[in-house]
This record gives sequence, structure tokens and C-alpha cells, in this order.
Amino acid sequence: MTQPRNTPGVPAALSGAVDLSGLKQRAEASQQQAGPSAASGEAPPPSGGAGGGGAGGAGGAVIDVTESSFQAEIVERSMNTLVVVDLWADWCGPCKQLSPVLEKLAGEANGAWVLAKVDVDANPRISQLFGVQSIPTIVAIAGGQPVDAFSGALPEPEIKQWLNKLLDALRDKLPGIRAAEEGAAAEPVEEPEDERFTEAEDAFARGDLAAAEAAYQRILDAEPANEQAKAALNQVRFAARAAESDASAIAKADADPADLDAQLAAADQEVAQQQVEAAFARLVDTIRRTAGQDRDRVREHLVGLFELFDPADDRVAKARRDLAGALF
Repeated sequence: MTQPRNTPGVPAALSGAVDLSGLKQRAEASQQQAGPSAASGEAPPPSGGAGGGGAGGAGGAVIDVTESSFQAEIVERSMNTLVVVDLWADWCGPCKQLSPVLEKLAGEANGAWVLAKVDVDANPRISQLFGVQSIPTIVAIAGGQPVDAFSGALPEPEIKQWLNKLLDALRDKLPGIRAAEEGAAAEPVEEPEDERFTEAEDAFARGDLAAAEAAYQRILDAEPANEQAKAALNQVRFAARAAESDASAIAKADADPADLDAQLAAADQEVAQQQVEAAFARLVDTIRRTAGQDRDRVREHLVGLFELFDPADDRVAKARRDLAGALF
């Protein structure tokens, strides 16, 4: 399987064909217990809308899926159109970053693909079925089988690129994709996107971080209060810094706690690897051991990492408390 840039490995179970029949059998057993109408062999109706704000009903862009609805909502639906499964949990910080992006893109797709959200805590067998090792994990299903996957919270431009490649590859195999796109073409044309952001996002998607940074900076030069551009610029600068850091930074930092450069680079590596709590704790501990300009340098780096996340993220809130304790 292909794998988007800068993402952890695809779950091991997806390296070959995944047998989805196990959950189908459980669903059929549940239908038999539910009564004569379920035992008739008809597929259960699609579930309602996702709690994350997705549309409800069979035509919804975002649906909640459980073990009992897995067969109808994912396997059978994927015979007609692409189904993207979002394996998430309420306690997962990166999930809270990624899920809204996926829901937004699904709503904009006009039915060309469907987002199926699976709470792994409530549906552990689905998680086991896909061999999930970390969340968020995103699995693309077509024709009843996984066709691609990635783990971790990717930026929106990379997700769009991933989806477009899948839709291009599957358009002639899944009739629902072409039907949705033809229907969308007949609708009134929407207002064009902001070309300045499109330029920046395209540069980021092709890996030209310098061009992306310059494009976002131009937006901020014209609109200093543009929060979207500020957040995107922080993400681009972090991506560039993390990409240039020494791959052995964590080992070097652990071996020499007094090496400030190694501590900062190691924290970046840990955030890039979704070890966010470890990165925050590393820098708070470094602040406790330092003073003067060294302490200010580490504090500024830590605050910069905070800006990559939602201010309401529990990990950020805890680290801010720890930082206050270390400083005062």
C-alpha cells in the first residue's frame, strides 16, 4: 500500500487482504436475535448521523458505524462508492484534529465518498479486525476490501491529495463516484477558493515547504490578523524544522541532558511522531534545569509547540500548568 509522506506505518493487518466476514457473521447473528424482519436476510438500514456533525441517513456524508451496522454501512456501501473509515477515540488528541478535517472534506465531496466513523473503545472488534496499532488510523475501503490506509493527523492538503488519488484510481470501478461527480457538475458553481491559500496548500502538498511558508507569510503581511494563515504558517515552519532535524536527536538528548540543541530537536521529533506528552515533559524538565537565556530559549520553543495544537487540548493545558510550576 502507498503511504502518505511523514506518516507512521500502515497497520500490519492491512499489508494483505483483510477478511471482513467476521463482523458480518456477528451482525447477522444479531439480526437473527432481533426478530423476523431482521432474519429475512435484508441488510439493516444505515445508521444515523455521526456525533461529529455529519449528515444523517443513508445519503449522509458522515456516518457512525458499529459492529452491528459494519456490514451494511462499510462493506456493502463500498461496493458502490469509496468508504473512508476513521478509527478514533474520545481521548485521542490527534483524532480531535483530524476528524473535523475529514468531516469537512466528506461534506464537500457531494457523495463521491463517505466517511464512516468508528469509536474503537465502543467497537474493539473492528479495531482488532484492521490490526490497528495507533489512532487515528484511516482506512479506505472499496469493493469490500481495504485498498489504502494511513495513521496520524495529516495536514488537509495531504489528505486531499490522498483522496484524489484514490478517487482517480477507483472512478471506473465504483459507479457511485462518477455519479456523484456528474451530479456535482450540474450544480451551480461555488465561489472560487482563496487563491492565496490554494497556492500555499499546493506548495505544501508537493513538499515545497519554503514556497508554502512564503505564501502564508504574504497573506499575513497583507492581513496580520488572519488566524488561519497564522496557524498554517506555524505548521509549515514546524514541518520544515522537524524534517531537517537529526534522526538520532532523541538518543542524543537522552544521553546528554545538558545539550539544549539536542533537547529542542528531540522534542520536535517526538511531536512529529505523535509522542506529544513526552515532548512537552522533556522541555518542562529542561526548563527546571536551566536559567537565564537558556531557560527563555527553551520556554519559547515549548510555547511554539503549544501553538500547533488546539488550545483546549488536554495535553496542552497540562503542559501549561507544568510550565507555570517550573517557572514559578
